[in-house]
Amino acid sequence: MNGGIDRRLLIVLALMASSVLLRYTVFSGDSGPKVVAAADSIPAAELRLRKVREQAATVGAKEAQLKQVTEELKAREKGLIPAETAAQAQALLLDTIRRVASQNGIDARGADMFTEAKPLGDSYAMVSVSVTFTCAIEQLVNFLALLDSQPEILSTNEIQVTGTRDKNKAIQVRLGLSGVGPRKLLPPKKGPAS
Repeated sequence: MNGGIDRRLLIVLALMASSVLLRYTVFSGDSGPKVVAAADSIPAAELRLRKVREQAATVGAKEAQLKQVTEELKAREKGLIPAETAAQAQALLLDTIRRVASQNGIDARGADMFTEAKPLGDSYAMVSVSVTFTCAIEQLVNFLALLDSQPEILSTNEIQVTGTRDKNKAIQVRLGLSGVGPRKLLPPKKGPAS
């Protein structure tokens, strides 16, 4: 019985040895010399060099163009309301309204409506306030002209004029004014509820 197991073991070992030998001699990857890719030709290398030089020559013009666009953007963004929050931007809008109104003899101390900041494109936000005041029609025209000459980017988005029974022909004006500020004035977006 011991001899039968040894004989079977010898047969299995012989089969394994022959399969290993067969694998390395017949199925090996070294069937011949390896083929090496030919080196690039000189004309192809010169063509690549010429393209790289052409691209490098345009870098200076692109940098000058970028500098010009950056300067234009800075000049345009001088009209943004310099505030950290929407409430600060609305307070600055109210100050502008009161300052310009006082230059025309208008008392615009009260504000009746503040709205939430809204997105304006991808990079900016718009804040709005509304005020109500009484003035003469000439004062209103001068007030609107002075608002247009302010350095901030401002827009009148609502104006309601109502006549009064005043013998001086005063009018009641409700004015909505919007200004442009940085995108950070918008409230943070709320994520999905967990």
